[in-house]
Amino acid sequence: MATDNCLIECTSRLNWVTGKIDLNKAPESYAPYSFNLSDKFKIMAQDELREDDDIRESALKQFREWIAKHPLIRKCRTDAPFLLRFLRTKKFSIPAATEMLEKYLTIRQVYPHWFFKLDINDPELEAIIDSGYLFPLPERDEHGRKIIFSNAGKFDTSRFTSAQLIKIHSMVLEALQDEEESQIAGYIHVTDDSDLNIGFLSIWSFTDIRNLAHCVQNSLPMRQKENHFVNLPSFANKLSEFILSVLSEKLRNRVFVHRGFDELKGKINPQLLPKEYGGTVPVADCIAKFKQQLKERRDIVLALDDMEIEINKSTIPWADSTDADIASGVIGSFRKLEVD
Repeated sequence: MATDNCLIECTSRLNWVTGKIDLNKAPESYAPYSFNLSDKFKIMAQDELREDDDIRESALKQFREWIAKHPLIRKCRTDAPFLLRFLRTKKFSIPAATEMLEKYLTIRQVYPHWFFKLDINDPELEAIIDSGYLFPLPERDEHGRKIIFSNAGKFDTSRFTSAQLIKIHSMVLEALQDEEESQIAGYIHVTDDSDLNIGFLSIWSFTDIRNLAHCVQNSLPMRQKENHFVNLPSFANKLSEFILSVLSEKLRNRVFVHRGFDELKGKINPQLLPKEYGGTVPVADCIAKFKQQLKERRDIVLALDDMEIEINKSTIPWADSTDADIASGVIGSFRKLEVD
């Protein structure tokens, strides 16, 4: 029996390495996990997330038992790197992590045009990546955080849709989220808004804004540490004020608006930025390196499309929202911003 279990575990580990993801929600056994990061991340995990070997092992066991018994979940990844996305985001609170996974699986199925077919081989998605709209930077900051850089003006609103924009963000997220350093240390977003045009705002419908607001509400396992917006044009001031008004105080305190990149230097080491912004690695090289990562993880990301949860009104609490709800809520406020 011991030999059989070893064979199963070795096969599971091989499947993970080769990108063949097991979506059986209750497999006979699970691939073994070991914490192989540096002491820096081990200490950070203990101090910020309450994580140690015993807590992690116990949490993974409880999480897997919950998935196996869940009446609506049909197929789901249960490997440690995937489940630790949620456990670390929620600081190892089992109720909070399981709720987030349930919402994550739900929004993926309800909005497949945003979360399915995140394929770097799709010519349109590849063109957006090639444009330099969104990509991670090669080096982490001194706190171990991954920096995701965006140039809003590079998104061609005459060619691409808001759905494709969301798919790009989803693809970047899914390609990076199994990196345990980022699960622990979190992410920083830097957006160059110098060339942002008003067409960027016009591609959004009120329904899309409403639905996206529901999607990002406690559904995506990502530790957002800081968001920096640089050279935001005046026509976007009201929009930024509106967005800040609907964020929690915790998130508002993590949003920074800078008048220029010189001002950003007070928050981020400029040497970490692309060469065109004062760093050392050209944008083209950043994109090329990330595209290689996207291609290497392509099968793993696409396998997520096969996860499955049964959908009903109890799992989609916003299903009965009406246009009247939109007009009277925060989306109505957004509508007023465009009219003013």
